[in-house]
Amino acid sequence: MAQTFETQIKGPGIFLAQFMGDEAPYNTLPNITAWVKGLGYKGIQVPAWDLRLLDLKKAAESKTYCDEIKGQTNGLEIAELASHILGQLVASHPAYDELYDAFAAPEVRGNPKARSEWAIEQLKYVIRATQNMGLTVTPSFTGALLWPYMYPWPQRPAGFVEEGFKELAKRWLPILNFADEHGVDFAYELHPGEDVYDGASFEMFLEATGNHPRVNINYDPSHFILQCMDYVGFIDVYASRIKAFHVKDAEFRPSAKAGVYGGYLGWTERPGRFRSLGDGQVDFKQVFSRMTAAGYKGWAVLEWECCFKDSVQGAAEGAPFIASHLISTPTKAFDDFAGAATDAARNRRILGL
Repeated sequence: MAQTFETQIKGPGIFLAQFMGDEAPYNTLPNITAWVKGLGYKGIQVPAWDLRLLDLKKAAESKTYCDEIKGQTNGLEIAELASHILGQLVASHPAYDELYDAFAAPEVRGNPKARSEWAIEQLKYVIRATQNMGLTVTPSFTGALLWPYMYPWPQRPAGFVEEGFKELAKRWLPILNFADEHGVDFAYELHPGEDVYDGASFEMFLEATGNHPRVNINYDPSHFILQCMDYVGFIDVYASRIKAFHVKDAEFRPSAKAGVYGGYLGWTERPGRFRSLGDGQVDFKQVFSRMTAAGYKGWAVLEWECCFKDSVQGAAEGAPFIASHLISTPTKAFDDFAGAATDAARNRRILGL
C-alpha cells in the first residue's frame, strides 16, 4: 500500500488585493473565493483594508462576525489578514504625504498626525480580528521616515539613521506590545519604499525595538531579485523570523542605460521587473526547498504583479505552479534501509579501537 505524506507548507494561497474589482466575480468575498477556488487555490490572504471583503472594526469586536466571514469563503481557508497599507501609514516622510493620503480615511487626509493615529487604531483592529479569526500572523509594512535618504548623498549627518529607526520603533512598540498580548506576529514585507527593505535594515529595526518577538518577516524573493541579493541564503539567515511567504517572481536584466534604481522608467522598461510565476528568475525549487528545510509551516501565497501578463492568466497559472513546488516532508530517511542498530562495541571496532 502506498505511503502518504503531509505537505509541510500550506498552499496554494492567493493574496486578493490585486484582484478585487467592482464587477463580478471580483467584487465580493463569496464571488471572488468561488473564482479562485475554481482555479485550485485552497487559501486566501485578505487585505484587511478592503471593505468589499470585511468590516475590519466589526471583525475586531465580534468573533461571531468573523465566523460569518469564514462561512462566505466557499470552503477556502483564510490564511492571513494583510495590513500592508495600514502599516505604511504609521510612519511616512512629509514628501509622501499627498500620495499616502489616498490610503487613509477621508476624515484624516491632509493631517499626517491624525492619519498615523488612525492607522495605529486600524492595526489594533487587525490584531484583534486576526485573533478572532483564529490566526496568528498579519503581513504588513513598517512605513518609512528615512526612505528619501536611502542613497548616502548628500552625506547623512552622524546619528541620522539611528534617530530614524529610534522614531520608527517608538511608533511601532505600542502596536507590537498589543500584538504580543493577543498572540499575533507582524510579518513585515521587506519592500523598497519602507525603511525596512532588506536584511540589514530589518536588523536595525529589530535592534531598535529591543529584539521584539513580534517583529518578523513576510518573505518575498521578488524584492531581493530586484536588489541583487542572495534571496535563497536569506532564508538560512532569517529562518526563525520568517512567518509569512509571498510567492512572487521577478527578473533583473542589467542594461547599458539603467540599473537597480531605474525608478524613473515605466515597469516594462526597467531592468528589474515583477513577473508572473515562472516567467522571472526566482529559483522557486531552491526557495521551497530551503523554506521546507527551515521548518516553515505557514502558507505559500501568490502575490500577482506582472508588467506583461494579465492578472487572470497569472492567477490561473499560479495555483498549479505553487502546488507543484510544495514538498511532502518524509517520515523516514532515504538511507534508512542501509542503517543498523546502535552498537557501541561495533562502532569502536570499525574505528580500530
